[in-house]
Amino acid sequence: MPRPLMNIKETLRSTSPCRVFVGLSGGVDSAVSAALLKDAGYNVTGVFIKVWQPDFLPCSWRDERRDAMKVSIALNIPFLFFDFEEEYKRGVVDEMIAEYKAGRTPNPDVLCNREIKFGAFWKKARELGADYIATGHYSCVLPSPPLGNFTEGRARYVLKEGNDKEKDQSYFLWTLNQDDLAHTLFPIGHLEKSLVRKLARRYHLPVSEKKDSQGICFIGDVSMNEFLSHFISTKPGNVLNTKGEIIGNHKGALLYTIGERHGFEIIKKQSEDGAFYVLSKDIKTNTVTVSNKEPEIISLSPTKITIKNINLINELATSSLSARIRYRGEKIPIIIKHQTSDTVTVEFKEPVRGLSLGQSIVFYDNEVCLGGGVMDKILH
Repeated sequence: MPRPLMNIKETLRSTSPCRVFVGLSGGVDSAVSAALLKDAGYNVTGVFIKVWQPDFLPCSWRDERRDAMKVSIALNIPFLFFDFEEEYKRGVVDEMIAEYKAGRTPNPDVLCNREIKFGAFWKKARELGADYIATGHYSCVLPSPPLGNFTEGRARYVLKEGNDKEKDQSYFLWTLNQDDLAHTLFPIGHLEKSLVRKLARRYHLPVSEKKDSQGICFIGDVSMNEFLSHFISTKPGNVLNTKGEIIGNHKGALLYTIGERHGFEIIKKQSEDGAFYVLSKDIKTNTVTVSNKEPEIISLSPTKITIKNINLINELATSSLSARIRYRGEKIPIIIKHQTSDTVTVEFKEPVRGLSLGQSIVFYDNEVCLGGGVMDKILH
């Protein structure tokens, strides 16, 4: 079979048959990643990662492992099984539940990437002799472009958006650092999803027609509210308008995200009223404040916030700095007003709707992901 890419070895950053452990989830993206790497001359080992799953959901990991094993057999590569149940429960699930209890809205996929895929997975792979790990993320790791003749002390790599903008996952990868990028490969980051499907068929992979997974990272197709209801005690409360008047009810203030427009009931509503959006929530009083008036929503939206848990892949010194405050959200022009080793103060050029504390804000210079942090406090 002809190589799908003319310069795949250069694209994947290797000139020798390095040993690569590929995280095989049982899906098509990771399967094609393994196939491309093997076709490019790498010494590839497939790895299925088992994580914690709650008792109230169907046990799906055995089916996913079976599909991952079928891929390994089809590619004639070794197959390993890593059990990171304890690491996932402690570093992802417990952390996520604690954040929701505090009234914030965390990103479980960000936690999962940091703790499991690029944490525990790499640690175990390195112990077993791997030079690299690889995943099916739609993002690209590239060498930093030289700056004149002087490169000493500069970051060696940049994290770039995936070429398929509908699938780009750089938003979830902001916690990676230069050490992570040095031993990480994203074989399909430069491809469109449609081509990945075609390659899966060309390689005769048994998962070529399998649907993409949805839901919480690794756990599966379950809504966040349903998941949290098993760990957090909530009670119904009042939905308020901006005047403090009761206009509806909700299932529990902890469960709502700023900007959300579903999951609560508006009782006092006119037929011509548009959608109501969550503007704020008060955990102590168990109330949610909403509005359906555009001028009101904009006037109450923040223009300045502080960021914590900062991780910078590359410096923020750029005149074209922008940020995303949600996955697949539009990039918003920003100005860095203050920066220390612990926090960053960000000013938006216009009020930002739907900004939810606890969520990730990710910085970009055009298509390059510079890093990010967690939105901590709104400044007035």
